[in-house]
This record gives sequence, C-alpha cells and structure tokens, in this order.
Amino acid sequence: MPATTTLLARAGGQLSFRGSIALRGSLGASRCSEFAARRTPAFGALARYYASKSFPPHTVVSMPALSPTMTAGNIGAWQKKVGDSIAPGDVLVEIETDKAQMDFEFQEEGVIAKILKESGEKDVAVGSPIAVLVEEGEDVSAFESFSVEDAGGDKAPAGESKQGEASEASEPPKSGSGTAPPAKEEEPAPQAVESESSGKRLETALDRQPAVSPSIKKLALEKGVPLSSIKGSGKGGKITKEDIEKYKPAGGAPAAAGATTGAPTYEDTPATSMRKVIANRLTESFQQNPHYFVASNISVTKLLKLREALNASADGKYRLSVNDFLVKAVAVAARKVPAANSSWREDGGQVMIRQHNVVDVSVAVATPVGLMTPIVKNVNALGLQSVSSQVKDLGKRARDGKLKPEEYQGGTITISNMGMNAAVERFTAVINPPQATIVAIGTTQKVAVPGEPLEDGTPSVEWDDQIVITGSFDHKVVDGVVGGEFMKELKKVIENPLELLL
Repeated sequence: MPATTTLLARAGGQLSFRGSIALRGSLGASRCSEFAARRTPAFGALARYYASKSFPPHTVVSMPALSPTMTAGNIGAWQKKVGDSIAPGDVLVEIETDKAQMDFEFQEEGVIAKILKESGEKDVAVGSPIAVLVEEGEDVSAFESFSVEDAGGDKAPAGESKQGEASEASEPPKSGSGTAPPAKEEEPAPQAVESESSGKRLETALDRQPAVSPSIKKLALEKGVPLSSIKGSGKGGKITKEDIEKYKPAGGAPAAAGATTGAPTYEDTPATSMRKVIANRLTESFQQNPHYFVASNISVTKLLKLREALNASADGKYRLSVNDFLVKAVAVAARKVPAANSSWREDGGQVMIRQHNVVDVSVAVATPVGLMTPIVKNVNALGLQSVSSQVKDLGKRARDGKLKPEEYQGGTITISNMGMNAAVERFTAVINPPQATIVAIGTTQKVAVPGEPLEDGTPSVEWDDQIVITGSFDHKVVDGVVGGEFMKELKKVIENPLELLL
C-alpha cells in the first residue's frame, strides 16, 4: 500500500490541474522509466505515450466550467493566436455556455504554442483540451504536430442529472397534483420476436453514418440536400462539396407551384445551449408553478411629467426612462407587500417559503441568443439615477454576452417591459422560478376619462396616459388576496410617483 500511495501521489503531481482550467503535461524520461518499472498499467501506458512524443514541457489548457450547470460549451472567437504571450487576467477565448457567451480569463502566464479547438467548435465537454501553453522562450514550433490525443483526448460530456426534477417540483411524484412531475410508468416486459437478422456483419453507428465533415453538413442544410441520399465520391466514401453541388432529386420531380426553383423551403437553425436552457426552464415553470394573473390599468400621467422635469434638470448627467421608475416602483410595492417578494424552496426534503428582506429586481432583457434577466440588487437602497445607470449597464452587457453568473443568477422579483412596442397593449409573463412574482408592462395609451364639470355643469372629458400592468403570481406562495394587494400598492406608487423620492 505505501508504494502504491507514493506512485499515485507522484502521478497526481505530474497530472494535477492548475485551478480548474489547466493540466500539466510532459512527464520526464526518468519518471516514465520509474513508472514502467513499477508495472502499473494505467499510469505506465500514459507515461510511455507522452515520452514517445518528446514534446518540451507544456501546460494543456482545458475547457473550463464557467457556470454551475455547464457540462459543455461552444468555442467562440480566440483573442490570442499561436505565438502570443498571455498574462494572468487576459481574455484567452470567448466561450458560449448554457447561459451566455462569456470571456475565458486565463490565470497563468506563458506563450500560446497550439490551439486544439478552432472557433466554431460545438459541444466541447468541460475538461477537454483546447490549447497548449509553454513558458516564455520555449520553442513553439515543436508543437506543430501536437494533437488532442497527445493531450489525453477529449472528455465525455457529463450526463444531465435527473435528481433536480423532483427536488425542484412543488410536490413529489404520485401526489395527484397536476403540478407535480409525472411518475415514471412501468413498461411491460418485452415480447419475444423472431429475429430478422440478415446475417451480415454488424455495423457500428459510425459505420452507418455518411462520412461528412461539419462544413459539408452545414452546406447540405443550407441547400436542403438529404445526406442519406448521397454516395460520397471522396476518399473512403467521404461526401465532398462537389457531391452536394451536383445533387439532383431522384425522378426529377418538378418544383411545387409557387416554389422557388433550387431554393430550400425552410431553414433549420440548431438551438444554442442557452436557448435549450431557456426552453427547459420556462416549460418547467409553467408546469410546476400554478400561475394566476392580476391586471390593472394604471395612470402614468404624473410619472411622465416628473420624468420630463428630472431629465430637464439633469444637465446631461443622466436620462431616466419610464422603465427606471417602474423598477423602483416594483421594489417599493414589494417592500410593502413582502409576501410577493418570496420564493418556494425545497432543501433536504424540507419545504419552505423564503421571504426576502431585500428586493433584487431581475430585469428581462432581449438578447440575440435569448431572454436574460440581469439583476439590479437592493433597489430600495438606490436612487433613480443609480437604478437607471445599472439598468443601462447590465442591459448592454447582457446583449454583448458579457455578464458574470452572479449578475443574472438569483433575484427576488422580476419585471418584463414590452411597452416600447406600441402594438403590445398588455401581456402575461411566465414566472422566473424560484421567484413567485413577475410583472408584465404594456405600452402607454391615451385613455378618455371623466374630467371636472364645466361651469354650466356639463360633463367634460380629459385624456389620461395609462398602461396595463399584469402581475403573474405563483399560487403556492402568493394567495389571490395578496396578489391583489401587491397590485394595489404598485398602482398607488406609480400614480403618485413623488413617493419614489422619499
């Protein structure tokens, strides 16, 4: 046992991770001989493999886990190229995670000797080698033939955990509630069937797939060409660009009436990791959280006048938007009705409702890759100018994919504003779990309301600027009367906006 412990410790020292992103490679020849002499098959084979390549000392940079749920990522634009020096804190490469596109800030210094994963590579598992780093002054050209296999090969992506399905649900399976996750049905025992084997050699999945590169797959998708119908003319039956260009449908059937000759009738766009996460989260939210909705017509005439006055006196230091006022108003209403600023929690078999003492407002922002909700934290302690500055900064960085995980994970209540679209009078929003409340803001409209009677007693009509705000509430946490009370307080503070300055 002591010898084995010493061996593993030495092997671990040679293959240890630098933080969570780098792996030290290249075992010395003397240590390889020592490993071989001890006759440990796993480490011995690895040591001889590295020794046979004779690469100088180097560090293998691995795909990092940039969010808690990330198991794989897509390679974006490299900010460094082979031969470039890198210092701690420099951005090495952009990586699309399951949440956003983020900068991978490297924490080592050295020189880039080899890039193992080019821009555009998809679903690279966490821990897989993506680049090679050497010390200053080392010969970079010695790594021209270095491959992923030389770094130990790609890692297999971790399977998705199923444990969260029941733990995050409002009730356990078989509870009889429509919001609980469905119980797994027992499958009947398989029936015996007569074999239909042809007697030919068994083929692997790779053998059955057409030999095609990712670029050819993309070209075939753009042109609407079914790869299964093409016999490759390249080496080993590989499908080439010329095969795609020359493809003609069997039978030469004429194009349907009104269709453009040669142009595909549809376009498929692969879902990004972020889009998949959004889809799963929203589906689970609507299935597991019993939504109910409360709408209110709210006058914003005074708010618009206050906004105009404050912006006129700002001397260009700031420019407040209607949304800035609404973010602040939601926080004020949440403090007056704290039950709406709560969340449903399940931890270690214990179910609880957590009532938050601060109001962190998640602000829904549309980005090129999907909806994100950056958080303006502790809004009650901020003035309108600070709220406005943070909303603008977070919104810009969300659209650029530059948010840090802690800037969009969490929050206690959410606001979603589509008021900038004049066609959206009102809408309902899906709750952002584990939060229990989200408010949806429609566009501003002119509404006729009764005015002061004229001197002769004739009724008069005035025009009022109004918006429709719809609150979505999780009935597990917020009862109907509480949701109504929250909307009442929200209406009061918006229609009397000077209270926001108190």
